[in-house]
Amino acid sequence: MTKIKRNAHGVPQYPKGHAGRLLVALAAVATLERPTSSAVAELTGLSKGNIDKMVLADSRSQFGVIVEKEGPIYRISDWGNVLKPDEVIKCLTVLLNRTKM
Repeated sequence: MTKIKRNAHGVPQYPKGHAGRLLVALAAVATLERPTSSAVAELTGLSKGNIDKMVLADSRSQFGVIVEKEGPIYRISDWGNVLKPDEVIKCLTVLLNRTKM
Protein backbone atom coordinates (compact mmCIF):
# COMPACT_ATOMS: atom_id res chain seq x y z
CA MET A 1 0.00 0.00 0.00
CA THR A 2 1.08 3.54 -0.70
CA LYS A 3 1.00 6.02 2.17
CA ILE A 4 -0.73 9.25 1.16
CA LYS A 5 -0.52 12.57 3.01
CA ARG A 6 -3.21 15.25 3.05
CA ASN A 7 -2.80 18.98 2.55
CA ALA A 8 -4.11 21.71 4.89
CA HIS A 9 -7.58 21.35 3.30
CA GLY A 10 -7.63 17.58 3.93
CA VAL A 11 -7.21 16.73 0.24
CA PRO A 12 -5.13 13.60 -0.46
CA GLN A 13 -1.78 14.36 -2.10
CA TYR A 14 -1.29 11.59 -4.63
CA PRO A 15 2.10 11.06 -6.30
CA LYS A 16 2.78 12.09 -9.90
CA GLY A 17 1.22 9.69 -12.37
CA HIS A 18 -1.53 8.62 -9.95
CA ALA A 19 -5.10 8.91 -11.31
CA GLY A 20 -6.15 10.41 -7.99
CA ARG A 21 -4.47 13.68 -8.95
CA LEU A 22 -6.78 14.11 -11.92
CA LEU A 23 -9.81 13.03 -9.90
CA VAL A 24 -9.19 15.59 -7.14
CA ALA A 25 -8.73 18.29 -9.80
CA LEU A 26 -12.09 17.37 -11.36
CA ALA A 27 -13.71 17.24 -7.92
CA ALA A 28 -12.39 20.73 -7.20
CA VAL A 29 -13.83 22.06 -10.48
CA ALA A 30 -17.17 20.46 -9.62
CA THR A 31 -17.37 21.85 -6.08
CA LEU A 32 -15.65 25.24 -6.03
CA GLU A 33 -17.86 28.29 -6.40
CA ARG A 34 -15.34 29.90 -8.76
CA PRO A 35 -13.08 27.14 -10.14
CA THR A 36 -10.09 28.99 -11.58
CA SER A 37 -6.66 27.38 -11.95
CA SER A 38 -5.51 29.29 -8.84
CA ALA A 39 -8.50 28.12 -6.78
CA VAL A 40 -8.12 24.50 -7.94
CA ALA A 41 -4.39 24.58 -7.15
CA GLU A 42 -5.01 26.12 -3.72
CA LEU A 43 -7.61 23.50 -2.75
CA THR A 44 -5.87 20.45 -4.20
CA GLY A 45 -2.21 21.27 -3.65
CA LEU A 46 -1.51 20.61 -7.33
CA SER A 47 0.78 22.87 -9.32
CA LYS A 48 -1.12 25.76 -10.89
CA GLY A 49 0.89 25.28 -14.08
CA ASN A 50 -0.47 21.75 -14.53
CA ILE A 51 -4.13 22.48 -13.90
CA ASP A 52 -5.01 23.55 -17.46
CA LYS A 53 -3.54 20.43 -19.07
CA MET A 54 -4.96 18.16 -16.41
CA VAL A 55 -8.47 19.58 -16.41
CA LEU A 56 -8.90 20.40 -20.09
CA ALA A 57 -6.94 17.65 -21.88
CA ASP A 58 -6.20 14.74 -19.56
CA SER A 59 -9.74 14.51 -18.19
CA ARG A 60 -11.09 14.09 -21.72
CA SER A 61 -8.45 11.67 -22.97
CA GLN A 62 -8.41 9.48 -19.86
CA PHE A 63 -12.03 9.57 -18.68
CA GLY A 64 -14.12 11.21 -21.41
CA VAL A 65 -14.97 14.20 -19.20
CA ILE A 66 -15.48 17.43 -21.12
CA VAL A 67 -14.37 20.56 -19.29
CA GLU A 68 -14.80 23.99 -20.82
CA LYS A 69 -13.05 27.17 -19.83
CA GLU A 70 -14.79 30.52 -20.09
CA GLY A 71 -12.31 33.22 -19.22
CA PRO A 72 -10.54 31.92 -16.11
CA ILE A 73 -13.43 29.69 -14.97
CA TYR A 74 -13.63 25.93 -15.61
CA ARG A 75 -16.99 24.18 -16.03
CA ILE A 76 -17.67 20.49 -16.49
CA SER A 77 -20.12 20.26 -19.37
CA ASP A 78 -20.20 16.46 -19.69
CA TRP A 79 -19.06 13.79 -17.24
CA GLY A 80 -18.93 11.16 -19.99
CA ASN A 81 -19.73 7.49 -19.44
CA VAL A 82 -16.91 6.43 -17.12
CA LEU A 83 -17.05 8.62 -14.01
CA LYS A 84 -19.92 9.32 -11.63
CA PRO A 85 -19.86 12.94 -10.41
CA ASP A 86 -20.85 12.11 -6.82
CA GLU A 87 -18.10 9.52 -6.57
CA VAL A 88 -15.46 11.84 -8.03
CA ILE A 89 -16.34 14.56 -5.53
CA LYS A 90 -15.61 12.11 -2.72
CA CYS A 91 -12.00 12.02 -3.94
CA LEU A 92 -11.41 15.36 -2.19
CA THR A 93 -11.66 13.61 1.17
CA VAL A 94 -11.75 9.83 0.70
CA LEU A 95 -8.63 7.88 -0.23
CA LEU A 96 -8.73 5.62 -3.27
CA ASN A 97 -8.31 1.86 -2.87
CA ARG A 98 -4.89 0.52 -1.88
CA THR A 99 -3.82 3.74 -0.19
CA LYS A 100 -3.64 4.66 3.49
CA MET A 101 -2.87 7.65 5.63
